[in-house]
Order: sequence, then C-alpha cells, then structure tokens
Amino acid sequence: MAFGSMHNSGRQAPMSEINVVPLVDVMLVLLIIFIITAPLLTHSVKIDLPKAESAPNITQPEHVELAIRTDGSLFWNGEPVDLEQLSPQFSKTIEQEPDTELHIKADKLAHYEHVAKVMSIAAKAGMARIGFITDPSQE
Repeated sequence: MAFGSMHNSGRQAPMSEINVVPLVDVMLVLLIIFIITAPLLTHSVKIDLPKAESAPNITQPEHVELAIRTDGSLFWNGEPVDLEQLSPQFSKTIEQEPDTELHIKADKLAHYEHVAKVMSIAAKAGMARIGFITDPSQE
C-alpha cells in the first residue's frame, strides 16, 4: 500500500476514510447475542423462605402515681399516705427499680405548695423522672 501525495498525477489517491462495515457487523452480532441471552438472565428460581416477624420489645419503666387532692391529702397508687412517709417510700422504690417514674396527679384547685413539697422530696430521694398527669376533659 503506497502513500499518496498531494499532487494529482493520474494515480488513484489512497482512501482516507475508516471502513465501518466490519465494525457494524460486529455490533450487530453482539446485539443479537444480547437479545437472545437477556431473557435467560431474568429467569429466577422460586424458593420458599421462612417468614420471620418480630415486634419491638418496649419495656415501660415502673411508675408511681401520686395523687394530690385539694385539701392536701396524698395518695400513693390509690392508697392514702402522709407527707412524712413519702421520703422512705421514694427511697425504697428507687432501690428496687432505679428507672421508676413519678406521675403526679394534682387536683385543679390543689395548692402549688403541696406539689412543690412532693417534687422536692422525690428529687432528694433520687427520683429523676417526674411527670404530671392532666385531664383536659375536666375543664
């Protein structure tokens, strides 16, 4: 194969284009191969797998419900209790279960002084979680 010159002296000039016919042939063969093999790749084997179900195990910490009436009387989980008995009961409860919550349910007309005393005694005994129970329907 000879290299041509810029002069036109009657000889045929060499071809300067890329021959794409063999490239197209190869691409068509690859396309046909992929068209044939693609459905084979999506074939799946059916397997019956066991189904496991689990629910989150939420453990609620123990709680003590302390009711404070309008007259200042206290009720520990529904049983009457005196203000002096609260500190030992809080300490005993914390020793048994450190994550115990105190739920204070005070009457609407109860003095804040009684609620503050109960909260102070509970905090001194080591009760870290103190919450209030309210009933919005009693308005």
